[in-house]
Amino acid sequence: MRPLLQFLHKRAEDFMVMLMVIMFSSFIVQIGTRYVFNAPTDWTYELILVTWLWSVFWGAAFLLEDKDQVKFDIIYNMGGEKMRRFLALFSALFLAGGFLISVPATYDFITFKAIRSTDMLGIRMDILFSVYLIFLVFVILHYGLRSYRLMRGDSMDTLEREESL
Repeated sequence: MRPLLQFLHKRAEDFMVMLMVIMFSSFIVQIGTRYVFNAPTDWTYELILVTWLWSVFWGAAFLLEDKDQVKFDIIYNMGGEKMRRFLALFSALFLAGGFLISVPATYDFITFKAIRSTDMLGIRMDILFSVYLIFLVFVILHYGLRSYRLMRGDSMDTLEREESL
């Protein structure tokens, strides 16, 4: 299972690199057309926004580890093993549950957006925003699995070590 996960993680990184290359190339084209040829383009700005949106949610879903998230962990770090387990379980259940509750409304909103497209590139808005649904599903799975493992009794050190691999 671990080799498959590592392979998928590498492909997620490859996709992120592709998004960054497209964003940077569009930025260079935008600078060139605006300042060298004095003929600014609108499609480059829109492409930069699209790739930025996708890179933020794609990276948060597949590339950021739990330790990379912004946390207010003063109380967490002061507690012992039981307190840390309780706080980790509470936050994992809260995040998984909150995101799970939002799935129907998110899906309705994204499918509703199919009636519109971006102005310059003509990308349907439901396709554009579908990355958030991917993010949502992965976060629910991640924190659901983390909750399960915490309730099963896996040690906190094991969980933190495995997430950083």
